[in-house]
Amino acid sequence: MRANRIPTEEIRREPAAFDDRVTADGRFGRAAEPGRFRLVVSRACPWAHRVVVTRRLMGLEGAVSLAVTDPRQEDIDGDPHWVFTEETGSPGDRDPVLGIHALREAYLARDPHYDGGVSVPGLVDVDNGHLVSNDYDRLSLDMATEWGGLVRDGAPDLYPAPLRDEIEALGADVYRDLNNGVYRAGFAPDQAHYDAAVAGVFARLDALEERLASRRYLVGDTVTMADVRLFTTLVRFDSVYHGHFKCNVRKLAEYPALWAYARDLFQTPGFGDTTDHDHIRIHYYYVHTGINPTRIIAAGPDPRGWLTAHHREELGGSPFGAGTAPGPVPEGERV
Repeated sequence: MRANRIPTEEIRREPAAFDDRVTADGRFGRAAEPGRFRLVVSRACPWAHRVVVTRRLMGLEGAVSLAVTDPRQEDIDGDPHWVFTEETGSPGDRDPVLGIHALREAYLARDPHYDGGVSVPGLVDVDNGHLVSNDYDRLSLDMATEWGGLVRDGAPDLYPAPLRDEIEALGADVYRDLNNGVYRAGFAPDQAHYDAAVAGVFARLDALEERLASRRYLVGDTVTMADVRLFTTLVRFDSVYHGHFKCNVRKLAEYPALWAYARDLFQTPGFGDTTDHDHIRIHYYYVHTGINPTRIIAAGPDPRGWLTAHHREELGGSPFGAGTAPGPVPEGERV
């Protein structure tokens, strides 16, 4: 995710600048090795959050270390950048493993002539400091399916082969209307673009409400990548998208099935325990000065609502199927 100023035309996501794949067999030139890679994220970013959730569900914390940037970006040469600071546990304002202050240093280590945007997540090769990939979707899918013996015993199948077509078809709709739709509404350059975007957001939420009224998870009877992709938008909806991005027709909490579904996931290991509500609010309200020039950070909503009973287990299914829940959050990664 990049910091966004108000654009002169409708927002469109840039393709990943680097998309090298890492697999157990190394068939794309990079093999999954414990300790070889470091995942750089912002806990505010929904796209990075997808990879963090996947990493935790698959039990890859010991194989891929985690570096967390400050939710407030720093202006460097006129552009906002993801940086490491003392406030987020980086002594001397440098990542203790990579030795860098700004994620862009890993981009430049990979390509000294790179002059494009810098986004999170970023998978970095610890040995040479080069950025390997900022392709959040491919990183998630590969960690879920391609890291072989590095995943934990009992890890769930987040991308079951028989369900992949359905996961991707639903994911395309959710991405267009909701995951990216909230950004298209929040950074709309004019009323017409805003009206179209916000209509799409709530049409998709209405459809998801209907879908989830009679089933516990989006696809199948267990958590899949479809749920990971939706959750990271839903968990930000009432705190930043509803007000800050003007997606205020309804709150998530006003959708009975969707709100219960989101709480069910939040209370499932891997979801809520990777969510930092403070980082989310601070980043969005502080960084997007084009739509919040005062940088006043909203106080709510009260996050305790995420821990209330949801009763979704009455619909059947179980989060991990034949697998098991991940263990305790590693020391140093608790939110």
